[in-house]
Amino acid sequence: MKFSEQWLRELVQPQIGTQELADQLSLSGLEVDEVEGVAGDFTGVVVGEILTAEQHPNADKLQVCEVSDGEQTVQVVCGAPNARAGLKTAFARVGAVLPGNFKIKKAKLRQVESFGMLCAEDELGLSEDHGGIMELAADAPVGQDIREYLNLNDQIIDVDLTPNRGDCLSIAGMAREVGVLNKAAVTEVEAPAVAPVIDDRFDVELVDANSCPRYLGRVIRNINPGVSTPLWMQEKLRRSGVRSIDPVVDVTNYVLLELGQPMHAFDLNKLDSGIRVRKAEQGEKLVLLDGQEVELNADTLVIADAKGPVAMAGIMGGEPTSVTDATRDILLESAFFNPLAIAGRARNYGLHTDSSHRFERGVDWQLQRKAIERATALLLDIVGGEPGPVIEAVNEAELPAVQQVQLRHDKVTALLALEIPAAEIEEILTRLGMQLESVEGGWNVTVPGYRFDISIEVDLIEEIARVYGYNNLPVHTPTAKLPIPPIAEARLTLQSLRRHLVARGYQEAITYSFIEAELQKSFDNQHEAIALANPISAEMAVMRTTLWPGLAKALQYNQHRQQSRVRLFETGQRFQPKGEELVQENVVAGILAGNRDAEGWTAGKESLDFFDAKGDLESLLALAGCGNQFSFVADRHVALHPGQTARIERNGETVGYIGALHPSLVKQLDLNGPVYLFEVSLEAVTGGKLPRFSSLSKFPESRRDLAVVADQETGFDAIRQVVEAEAGEFLKQVTLFDVYQGQGIEPGRKSLALGLTWQHPSRTLNEEEINSAVSAVVSALRERCGATLRE
Repeated sequence: MKFSEQWLRELVQPQIGTQELADQLSLSGLEVDEVEGVAGDFTGVVVGEILTAEQHPNADKLQVCEVSDGEQTVQVVCGAPNARAGLKTAFARVGAVLPGNFKIKKAKLRQVESFGMLCAEDELGLSEDHGGIMELAADAPVGQDIREYLNLNDQIIDVDLTPNRGDCLSIAGMAREVGVLNKAAVTEVEAPAVAPVIDDRFDVELVDANSCPRYLGRVIRNINPGVSTPLWMQEKLRRSGVRSIDPVVDVTNYVLLELGQPMHAFDLNKLDSGIRVRKAEQGEKLVLLDGQEVELNADTLVIADAKGPVAMAGIMGGEPTSVTDATRDILLESAFFNPLAIAGRARNYGLHTDSSHRFERGVDWQLQRKAIERATALLLDIVGGEPGPVIEAVNEAELPAVQQVQLRHDKVTALLALEIPAAEIEEILTRLGMQLESVEGGWNVTVPGYRFDISIEVDLIEEIARVYGYNNLPVHTPTAKLPIPPIAEARLTLQSLRRHLVARGYQEAITYSFIEAELQKSFDNQHEAIALANPISAEMAVMRTTLWPGLAKALQYNQHRQQSRVRLFETGQRFQPKGEELVQENVVAGILAGNRDAEGWTAGKESLDFFDAKGDLESLLALAGCGNQFSFVADRHVALHPGQTARIERNGETVGYIGALHPSLVKQLDLNGPVYLFEVSLEAVTGGKLPRFSSLSKFPESRRDLAVVADQETGFDAIRQVVEAEAGEFLKQVTLFDVYQGQGIEPGRKSLALGLTWQHPSRTLNEEEINSAVSAVVSALRERCGATLRE
């Protein structure tokens, strides 16, 4: 928000300079972005009057003017299209210095002498307007210094307010803050009730009282549209970044800046019947004041008459009912809109207005009558007219409740680490406009309507700290007993897990937790993803229930940029609803595609297959020393290839999935396949067993090789588990070194060649012990797996 320092000092007079004021505001949380003069640095410019303006004899676009500066009449050559006799304007005498150290000298333009310069606003650093020379009021005193006449010894302060401080989007609000910070008296803006002189009314109906619980209107007839906005008001508007348009619009803008209440004026004779505040019908159209036609959505609040919408509530008025030079009768409105009814609506139409900026943040719901009385008084002073009574439509039940918050003195001391006297706390809160009732140990605080951001105790404590001064709070070095936490030897750290995958050629990816709804369903049809209430975009509309969609999009991004061999992993949370609860589980997931080996003259050209992904995952599962507790069971998954999918179990409990990406998803995502993925619970991967030392045996190993024939569906894991259970405590290793199907093996069966190795820690195992163990293994395989020795 931009505002004039002089305007601020009309309401409050802190005994500090401009820079100190800016620093003070920034330290209190109202960050000042810039302080600049209202005009450039110039001297020697006065109010001049053009007495005559004749065509230049040697140039079509120049005029030769006779200009009076109050002391003498001089000849000036001017090229401005609006230079004319009788106009009062800014005149730079010979010897004047304009911004940029530009010195005005006697000159000759096309053989005609010129003694000075008639100035446009941009030449004096007043604005960017360079369409013509400045046009001053007809009563401007000729010869008076222009800096004095326009009161240009002023500063514009630009404050970048956070969204919670909508109460400071006005001069009155900013003055209140400055008064509190400096313990200075603040002059309230007076708005006495204006007595009606006519009885004209205009009916108002609140169809959507939840969105607009209060709407005030007032008819003013027989205004004079031919007058100009006073210079003092034009200057205050200009210094706040608002362009002067006409007296009626300028008054509504002035009240918006002064009090913080957006207002609007309709041409009364262009309205049909009464005002209805309602939601738009889908597809209704409205031509706005900026000339664009918008098609309204059903969630947009509008001000309507019998014919249809005449304004987007809290955002912008409509062009058909706008005030023009021919307007004689107006309807002045002042309303309170629920911030939730306005928030985001302007952005939906590509708009952002001063009104929407304020209503979205919250406007004082008790300010509307004061604003309409203030605007009425200003209009009567400027354009005259006959005011009618104020019409108010209100639904008290839908208005915000008066907020009351309990504040404890000891809580203030505890949070600020400082004992602030109770009297000073009371003074700070009272100056902020709050009403206090003393109770045991503290106060019951009634929060004013303009402070939407205060609802709990810590909000009040923050206000106390802010006004007291953050820089005045004590600085203490925090002390605490911080014991070194024990390192769980039975648990694998996330860092070691990441290092391991990086060592196997993977790169870590970090993807968004929010994904596209349709993509989510393609990867997981078992869980209904949680939809976001206010998504950033349609591609980030739901919370992921698996990490695979993000990794698949990352693979797509890389492949589309000529990265043919990609291996990515990610650790993060997935969000799966289970009943009424949302389960947030940490998982590790990976995706890989391309050749098995990196490109090189010694590398092969083979593509990755299922067992490359399985091998990487098995090496990860073995890190915590519990690799034998995991098993891979053939299964099906909506995102994976029906014939290349395995469910990962730990001690019989499902902890993840691995497999090839389904061909339909490969095609849908435009990927170069095959693509393999895995995802497993991080808890299952990192939970291990306590390492125990065992000495190396110096005695020789004993090995027996077995070839067993089993059903094709029987996995090696099932065979291994039986062998480990029956081979005795000295079994050291089980190795699958061959798988065969074909001639000599029955259809539907396969031959598995197993290498069994035993080793005793303190002696050499004898033949009888080995044979006994082999017999037990063969017998168990026959009974439990239907596997027999191959003949």
